[in-house]
Amino acid sequence: MGVDKGLTFCCDLPMVCHVINRLAGLSDSICIVTNEAEKYSFSGIKVFSDVFQGKGSLGGLYSALYYAETEYVAVIACDMVFANPAIIWEGLQRLKSTGLDVAIPKSGQQYHEPLHALYRTKTCRQAVLDSINQGQRRLIGWLSSVRVDEIDESTCQRLDPSGMAFFNINTPEDKAIAEAYLAEQQKSSFN
Repeated sequence: MGVDKGLTFCCDLPMVCHVINRLAGLSDSICIVTNEAEKYSFSGIKVFSDVFQGKGSLGGLYSALYYAETEYVAVIACDMVFANPAIIWEGLQRLKSTGLDVAIPKSGQQYHEPLHALYRTKTCRQAVLDSINQGQRRLIGWLSSVRVDEIDESTCQRLDPSGMAFFNINTPEDKAIAEAYLAEQQKSSFN
């Protein structure tokens, strides 16, 4: 979209606020990682700058892991305004019960959702740093170096019947779809 999507308004709120509001019940240590931290000071939550500038989403993931003070980190893209807390909770329970390092949803046969996933902080921090140091840019390119639990598509559908959890806003058309869906949700919550 050519702009800072987290700050782009969607139904009278910046997109990042929709994500924060949807996930607020899961943790009291929600934070934002961005390459322009000062722009997010309005949020009232901790805001951290990217550790490495110019490393894209992989650098953002590393930054979230770097600043984390908890054993597990949920990483959600700022433009996933329908982020699903039930899927994140499922991932957390899986990591706690299995001892694995990543719980990542699948939204198709070959497609993972690394920006709606849960990570074991210490293990993944080092693996992502190694990936960055090797010049990799692919967000899931490092997953083979850790133990991964894939949250299969049928589990995601059960936890997210609307199918909107992984919808992200990349175009004005996507934004219009999101706004229409949010307006419909608001209308149905008043009935």
